[in-house]
Amino acid sequence: MADTLSRLRRQFSPVRPWYAKVSAETMKRDAVAGFTNAAIVLPQGVAFAIIAGLPPEYGLYTAMIPPIIAAIFGASMVMVSGPTTAISAVLFATLSEHAAPGTPAYVNMALTLTIIVGLMQLAAGLARLGALISFISHSVIIGFTAAAAVLIGGSQLAPALGLTVERGGGVIERLLRVAHGIEGTNPVALALALATIGTILICLRIDKRLPSYLVALVVGSAFGYALDAPAAGIAMFDPLPSILPGFSAPQTDFQTLANLVPGAATIAFVALLEAISIGRAFAIRRNEPYDANHEIVGQGLSNVIGGFFKCYAGSGSFTRSALNAESGARTPLSAIFAAGFLLLMLILLAPFVRLIPVPVMAGIILYVAWRLINFAEVAHVRESSRSETFILAATFVAGIAVELEFAIVVGVISSLFVFLRKSAAPMVSMLAPVIHKNSRSFRDVTRYDIPQCPQIAVYRIEGPLYFASIEYVEGRFRDYETVYGVKDIVVLHLRGVGTIDLAGADFLIKEIRTIRSRGGQMHLIATRPEVVRVLKNTHVVEALGEDHLHLGKADAVAEAVAEAQTDMCGTCRIRAFQECVSKPAPDGLDGYVSQIELRPTRGTTG
Repeated sequence: MADTLSRLRRQFSPVRPWYAKVSAETMKRDAVAGFTNAAIVLPQGVAFAIIAGLPPEYGLYTAMIPPIIAAIFGASMVMVSGPTTAISAVLFATLSEHAAPGTPAYVNMALTLTIIVGLMQLAAGLARLGALISFISHSVIIGFTAAAAVLIGGSQLAPALGLTVERGGGVIERLLRVAHGIEGTNPVALALALATIGTILICLRIDKRLPSYLVALVVGSAFGYALDAPAAGIAMFDPLPSILPGFSAPQTDFQTLANLVPGAATIAFVALLEAISIGRAFAIRRNEPYDANHEIVGQGLSNVIGGFFKCYAGSGSFTRSALNAESGARTPLSAIFAAGFLLLMLILLAPFVRLIPVPVMAGIILYVAWRLINFAEVAHVRESSRSETFILAATFVAGIAVELEFAIVVGVISSLFVFLRKSAAPMVSMLAPVIHKNSRSFRDVTRYDIPQCPQIAVYRIEGPLYFASIEYVEGRFRDYETVYGVKDIVVLHLRGVGTIDLAGADFLIKEIRTIRSRGGQMHLIATRPEVVRVLKNTHVVEALGEDHLHLGKADAVAEAVAEAQTDMCGTCRIRAFQECVSKPAPDGLDGYVSQIELRPTRGTTG
């Protein structure tokens, strides 16, 4: 109890360990990094709010309040939280079914949803579930992010072309609407969108540290002013009604809460996966400590508090975090500086928001969506793992064909299916000794075509031996017997077996009795104390015999050779084991142990 209370005090105390690292030098570096981050997030905040179906100012509020809370109570020294593309897309997909985007009802639900997300994250942090979240396959996030990118891109095609179409729906619906009205494309809108994207590409080509989105926003707006965009029928942004986020408690009812919980669970999960992945990656890169549970609490607090100050759900941003680190940030104070500089920029630039053409922002969002797809990672997954490719594809297709929030569920189920499938098919090898680098090692007989002892079979299992895997393991044993014949003596090495349940123990007992019924013997090799304990508690050792349980391969093989039939050894010219020297030899061998010399290879050793 005392330990729990101490941990809670550490997690919720506003006095953080990183305060001791703040100095005049670190404050200078953090201020520079914060200013750079503010310049980046100004157009991003507006863009992400639009993706989320919210008025632009809500993205800016989310870039002010949550980053401060997450910086203080989180675990990362350089991660910057706030609005993100993926979370914005899921929020839109969740809420657009219940209310029209941009309406007061929609905004109220977005704030309610954010508080629910924060409470779920807080509960996960207090339950110390940080390690469990890391078990989800990275391919799920790649596929989910790609689906979100396609959805975002589809939502911005119409504004980029100057078309007015119905909002909402899936990717296919959006594309069909754009295709139906493509003849009404406004050339001025298209020119503005292309000019904006072109400006971003030029800035990145010159120097990736340039605030390319902000420069593109200025250039695109200036281009729109030169072309007299309003006269050409181009929609312009409305002025920001407020710069500072005020306190606002969202109103809700039980039915609304019930409708929002599934989407909130998805957002909470995705947000934590993003934040923990980013935080851990930078901690490793910078050789800094990192506590995932502290991060979860920080993210939860940032969303709960942010929800009462007109902020929608956010998470860690890899783009802004990477920029923060590259700009010289030393402590979380850089994220706090970024929020302050953003407020100053808004005070100066808010009057000019009405001069931004909608196609200009659409161009920025289209580029953001394009960059959201990690083509290199997709190619890497496709080339390296069929199972991970399946997970990625299932997640992506679900996000495109069904609903974005449902994609995470499909991804998690796919990951679980792949995990169970792999655990149900552990590696089962039949081994034989060879001479390699002047010493004996055991190698896979099917890989190297090694001659077999006619009396002794050596098997190795690597993986769990439990109810789901015993059918596969038994099948592999029978396959080997079909090819190499049934042996009277079996040595089973449980080298990589970390888990044995009651079904696995029953399988071993059955194999022991089957071998004994034909006059043979089984020897088990178990080196892990926990495995030996399970073998004893489940009566496997009782059925086997204490003298047939070994801690090492040499002892097991020596006992097995000693039990081999002497008359058969007297006619065997394979002499597979070194221990065969103790047995009678055929005429002309004089007890010599004849073993294969193995050339250097990538084969596995025993």
